[in-house]
Amino acid sequence: MALLTLGLNHRTAPLSVRERLAFHTEELRRALTDLASSGQVYEAAILSTCNRTEIYCQSDTPDAAVRWLADYRQVAGSDFSPYLYTHPGREAVRHTFRVASGLDSMVLGEPQILGQMKEAVRIARETGTLGVTLDKLFQNAFSVAKDVRSTTAIGENIVSMAAAAVRLAGRIFERLSEQQVLFIGAGEMIELCAAHFSAQQPKRLVVANRTLDRGRALAERFGATAIRLEEVGERLHEFDIVVTCTASQLPILGLGLVERAIRARRRRPMFMVDLAVPRDIEVEVAALDDVFLYTVDDLAQVIESGREARQTAVDGAESIVHARVESFCGWLESRQSVPLIRALRDGAERSRRHEVEHALKRLARGEAPAAVLEQLSQRLTNKFLHAPTQALGQSDAGREEMHAVVRRLFGLHGE
Repeated sequence: MALLTLGLNHRTAPLSVRERLAFHTEELRRALTDLASSGQVYEAAILSTCNRTEIYCQSDTPDAAVRWLADYRQVAGSDFSPYLYTHPGREAVRHTFRVASGLDSMVLGEPQILGQMKEAVRIARETGTLGVTLDKLFQNAFSVAKDVRSTTAIGENIVSMAAAAVRLAGRIFERLSEQQVLFIGAGEMIELCAAHFSAQQPKRLVVANRTLDRGRALAERFGATAIRLEEVGERLHEFDIVVTCTASQLPILGLGLVERAIRARRRRPMFMVDLAVPRDIEVEVAALDDVFLYTVDDLAQVIESGREARQTAVDGAESIVHARVESFCGWLESRQSVPLIRALRDGAERSRRHEVEHALKRLARGEAPAAVLEQLSQRLTNKFLHAPTQALGQSDAGREEMHAVVRRLFGLHGE
C-alpha cells in the first residue's frame, strides 16, 4: 500500500480551476466518507484552502483518488489533470512537511497553513479516515513546522495577503483614513484583513455576515459596525473598499449589483478584493470602469517582493525538512515489514497450538511425560525449520545472499 499526496495549488493551477475543486469545511466529512467508501483508498485527509486542494491518502491504486475527485466534483478529469501533481512515497512525505512549514505557500513562511492542516487532520480523525500512517505523517509534519519556525527566520518580514491588500488600496486612494471599508464574511482571513485595514484608521469599517451575531463579535474588536449580508445590495455604493471572503459556492456580488453601485457613486472608484475560493465576485466585474478588482492570484506579485530576503531562512528550513523526511521514511519502511512479521508469528502460533493439543492427547492416553515432551520438541523444531531448510535446498540463483540471510536470521556464525 502506497502513501500518496495529490492535488493542485496556486503555482500549478489558475483560480478558475482551483475554485471548481475546492472544499469548504462543512462538506469535508461527507467527502471523506465518500472517498473512503470507494474501497480503493484506505486512509484519507483533504486539505482545501484558497490556494490549494490536496488529498493525502494510502492506496494501492494511485489513480483512484483522482477518479474520485473528478466524479465527486463532477468535473472532467481532462479539465484539471494538466494542473495536477502526484507525489508518491518519499516525495509525498517531503511535500507534506514543506506545506506544513509554509515553504510551499504563496506567502512564504505564513503560519495560517499549519492551522488549516491541523483542522483538516482533526476532521479526518473525527470522520474515521485517519489511520496509523497518516496520523504519524501529520504529527511529524507539525513537529517539522515547529522546528522550522523556531530555528529559522522564515516567518520574519512576511507580506501577507491582508498586508498586500492594504498596499494595493494605498495605490488607489491617497489617504485610506478618508475611505469607508466593507468586509464581507467573518472568518480568519477577514479577521486578518480587518486588523490590517483598521491600523490605517479608515473613516468607517463595516462587517457584513450571514450570521449577525458572529459579524458583530468581529466588528466590536475593531471598532466597526455589523450588518446582515442581505443589506449589502442596498448599501454597496457607500463603500470605497470592499474585501470579501465567504464560504459561498456562488458569487455574492454580481455584475448588475456592482454596476448599480458604481452609478450611485457617480463613478468614484471602488477597490475590491476577492479572497474567496470559489470567488465571491463575478469575474465580469473586473471589466467595469472605476472598479479595481483583485483576486488571490493578483496579490501574488505584491507578496513575492519579500521572498528574496528570506532565502537564507528557506535554505535552513529545507535542510530540516530533508533530515526529517529521511527519519520518517525509515519508520515507513519498517512498517512494511509488519504484515510479514504478523504472518510469521501467526503461523508459528498455529503450529505451537497444534503440537500442544497433540501432546495433551498422548498424555491423556497415559504415555510417559518425558517421551511426550521429547517428541513435542522434535516436532516443533522440524516444523519451524522445514520452510527455511527447503528454501536453502532450492536456492540456485542468489545462493550466497540466501545463506547470508539465514545466518543473520538464526544468529549463525560458522560456515
